[in-house]
Amino acid sequence: MRVLVAGREGQVARALLARLPAEGHEVIALEPPELDLADRASVFAAAERAAPDLVVNAAAYTAVDRAEDEPERARAVNAEGAGWLAAAAAARGAPFIHFSTDYVFDGLKGRPYTEDDAPNPVGAYGATKAEGERLVLAANPRSVVLRTAWVCSPHGSNFVRTILRLAQEREELRVVADQQGAPTFAEDLADAVARIAPRLPGAPEGDPAFGLFHLCGAPHTTWHGFADRILEEAARRGHPRPRLVPIATADYPTRARRPPDGRLDCARIGRVHGIAPADWRLSLARCLDVLLGPAGRDAP
Repeated sequence: MRVLVAGREGQVARALLARLPAEGHEVIALEPPELDLADRASVFAAAERAAPDLVVNAAAYTAVDRAEDEPERARAVNAEGAGWLAAAAAARGAPFIHFSTDYVFDGLKGRPYTEDDAPNPVGAYGATKAEGERLVLAANPRSVVLRTAWVCSPHGSNFVRTILRLAQEREELRVVADQQGAPTFAEDLADAVARIAPRLPGAPEGDPAFGLFHLCGAPHTTWHGFADRILEEAARRGHPRPRLVPIATADYPTRARRPPDGRLDCARIGRVHGIAPADWRLSLARCLDVLLGPAGRDAP
């Protein structure tokens, strides 16, 4: 299958570039200026040149705090651009896979969100992603929208790499302990795409393979719980383990509000595609094997 991937250097894009060719797919990964989601003409021209059997959008404006000051830029990429790319895929008869986020919810439900819950974002980033979902599904009904959360990998800017850096610099780390969610590793998302992709080109509009799905790691945790596991695994690899202090969201103010409880119910993707949430603790260990080397047998 010929797969056009929007994005090349991002965490998910890099994972897709490693995973999909291993399944025998030809992958064309494009970034600006070849494919600029903020430029409709660029989007359609890139899709025309690539002539894909499947399009995967792994590009996004993900600067959550900066989006509060640049909402139009965030909207151009996350909403309008995503819709244009979905439409360009539809024009070629190609299905579309798009990534969204738990930030489309306000985090006040008190239990995991399902795909039937109405979005209610509390910040500009979440609002643009929620709009992007609507535009994608309207522009190309043969779309799969994957809502995910807390994406990490050995590459790029993410929570794992930040905690490792701070652990080298400080004797004490203060991490928010009252926001719930689930770490999700880019490699696990790429594995899911590799499993979903073969079913899509031959599936007609209305097939249950298409639509909105939640997909994140398991089990649920907090940022503090995630940090604790990172430091534990790093210590097993001979790296320093600073004191870890739980704090409240109010103790760590940010430009954008975060949903306090972004847990996602991932049952639907299991029923439809047979995909279960990956254990993020195992994925974290593999990530740290890349970043720090494998844990020694005699390490504590």
